[in-house]
Amino acid sequence: NETRMAASLLRLHFHDCFVNGCDGSILLDDTSTFTGEKNAFPNVGSLRGFNVVDDIKTALENQCNGTVSCADLLAIAARDSVVLAGGPSWTVFLGRRDSTTASQAAANQYLPAPTDSLSTLISKFEAVGLSLQDVVILSGAHTFGRARCQSFSNRLYNFNNTGLPDSTLQQSYLSTLQTTCPEGGDANTVTPLDVATPNYFDNSYFRLLQNNSGLLQSDQELYSTPNASTISFVNTYARDEKAFFQDFRSSMVNMGNMSALTGTNGQIRLNCRVVNS
Repeated sequence: NETRMAASLLRLHFHDCFVNGCDGSILLDDTSTFTGEKNAFPNVGSLRGFNVVDDIKTALENQCNGTVSCADLLAIAARDSVVLAGGPSWTVFLGRRDSTTASQAAANQYLPAPTDSLSTLISKFEAVGLSLQDVVILSGAHTFGRARCQSFSNRLYNFNNTGLPDSTLQQSYLSTLQTTCPEGGDANTVTPLDVATPNYFDNSYFRLLQNNSGLLQSDQELYSTPNASTISFVNTYARDEKAFFQDFRSSMVNMGNMSALTGTNGQIRLNCRVVNS
């Protein structure tokens, strides 16, 4: 019933996979023995959809107890969310098992941040076995969803301590964002990542980058970093939505298979928030 939830569920899968693989660790609450990932800097106050995951898990346990892992649940929910928003479908390989621990420190280290430079972003993707092209393709998931002022306000007034806004921001878009996120305003106010088609999964994101209207610094740098090898990919996907959809399928499969627990490793949690007792 909430359009924004599709992007939130996709983001949960992404943030799960980037920290020690696609193992459902993002869903674990803190315990006396570990501090989990939910309150890591890239996640706190912005990750959503945990209650939806709980509802799905309850329905699954009622039908087939102890069969579908939380990690597989996230992978399937991510795929279905993209489809419901008008994007492509892909085959989700199943059989992942759930971790029995989580790490806030690892989340802070490995998760891409909205203020990352292009070189930092590429390094974080390469660290988990993803390519330069994957950086561009998976960033394209920002074609729907919302972001808080806190995630991009660094670009609006004093970018890199220059005393000026980020010069790569299109002027009218900058004015709109400054109205939405005034200095000293509510850092939790949200605005669309894709101002053109905020609720649809399409290739509008890439055309916005060409127009200097990417919301996050890490997005716009894909196109505005001088001589960046990512520019050609942005141009390709901006003109060819079919190519973006095809490549997005492949990248999601690649990401979804990262360091998965299988066989007798891990467990199938009965409640995604806690390790089985």
